[in-house]
Amino acid sequence: MTNGTNTTRAQRVSVTGGQDLPLNVMNRLNSSLERFLPEQRLFLRSDDATRFVRLRPVTQLLGIGGITLGFGWMLIASSILVIDAVSSGSSRDRMVQAQGDFEARLSQLSAERDARAAEALAAQNRFAVALDQVSEMQTKLLSSEERRRELETGLNVVQSTLRDAISERDDAQRTVELVQGPDAQDPDRTQEVSVALDILSGELRDAAAERSEAQQQAEAARTAAADLETQRDQIIARNDEILTRLEDAVTISVEPLDDVFRSVGMNPDEVLKTIRQGFSGHGGPLTPLSYSTRGNAALTQGETKANQIIVTLDQMNTYRIAIEKLPLAMPVKSAFRYTSGFGRRWGRMHEGVDLAGPVGTPIYSTGDGVVTFAGRQSGYGNLIKIQHELGVETRFGHLSRIRVKTGQRVSQGDLIGDMGNTGRSTGPHLHYEVRMKGRAVDPMSFIKAASNVQ
Repeated sequence: MTNGTNTTRAQRVSVTGGQDLPLNVMNRLNSSLERFLPEQRLFLRSDDATRFVRLRPVTQLLGIGGITLGFGWMLIASSILVIDAVSSGSSRDRMVQAQGDFEARLSQLSAERDARAAEALAAQNRFAVALDQVSEMQTKLLSSEERRRELETGLNVVQSTLRDAISERDDAQRTVELVQGPDAQDPDRTQEVSVALDILSGELRDAAAERSEAQQQAEAARTAAADLETQRDQIIARNDEILTRLEDAVTISVEPLDDVFRSVGMNPDEVLKTIRQGFSGHGGPLTPLSYSTRGNAALTQGETKANQIIVTLDQMNTYRIAIEKLPLAMPVKSAFRYTSGFGRRWGRMHEGVDLAGPVGTPIYSTGDGVVTFAGRQSGYGNLIKIQHELGVETRFGHLSRIRVKTGQRVSQGDLIGDMGNTGRSTGPHLHYEVRMKGRAVDPMSFIKAASNVQ
């Protein structure tokens, strides 16, 4: 019996040994854990039966472990939520601080813009006053030249008259000498000669007096001519100083305008060429200019400076015309939050800036132009495209309402739509783009450039 039983048990182990192995492990675990977690039974009674559930040590260990893991996960999740709430609060504080800094920067840019505008206006006023002074000085210079020429002419006449008087005196003396020759003893002849001498002496006295007066007039004329020449030199020097100041003033005024176009990625020479092609009309009668016969070198130098100032002023005026055609204004005038800038974002290129605000916030045109598109377009949602001059285009995306039509001409500051959350958007905001000849550029460069010219 024993051998048979052992043989049967050995056969059962050999056949089902692979299935009993986990059961043996469980039994061993239960035996080792039973000292700490004795087996428990949970009785369930009903009206006609009583049942129980056996809680073995391994089951209790798993239950305790599950409860411990659940409680630990709850603590970790709560900590994460608390940390997230704290970081979210600090992030909001940083956003509020960033918005405050941005608004302060805008205020500073506005103040700088007003200062530049005042400086430009003052420069224009100084230029107008200087032009009046230059014109008055040139008039005085021409008058002094005419007076000098008149005095020179009078001096020449006086000198010619003096020479004639001297010649007449010499002729009279020779006549007297001839008369007092052989016939000097004739009384009648002597009386005639005496009368002639008296007449000649009177004429000589008159001629001497006239000569003296002519010499005095000539000396006074030379003195006046020297004074006029000194005044002319002073006027020329003053004129040159005024032109130099004007040249420096207009040069300083042009530099910020030149920097505006370079800051937005535009070539100033091409901008000037384009504007001049559209403003190239000229005409009117030709009026010859008057020049003095003396001091041509100084006048030529002053004329060169004046022409350079006129060229620089024309360049500054052309820049002003070009600036009026650029979209330099802010598209949102109400309170907003700057949420995303131009550049790489989430591994892709963000070709504009995002300005967040409530749904329905008014959106305005940033410059004069023509609406080329007003409708819905893929990720933009409700989109408005405005074509400006000089190859610049602006785009306004995610709008809740469009207030313009394709082909409509708009001016800077016109209401064109309302802020919304259409298209690929995570919240209400305006996606604002600026493109130059189809290439996206940073819109903030245009907005910051406005502080130098407005």
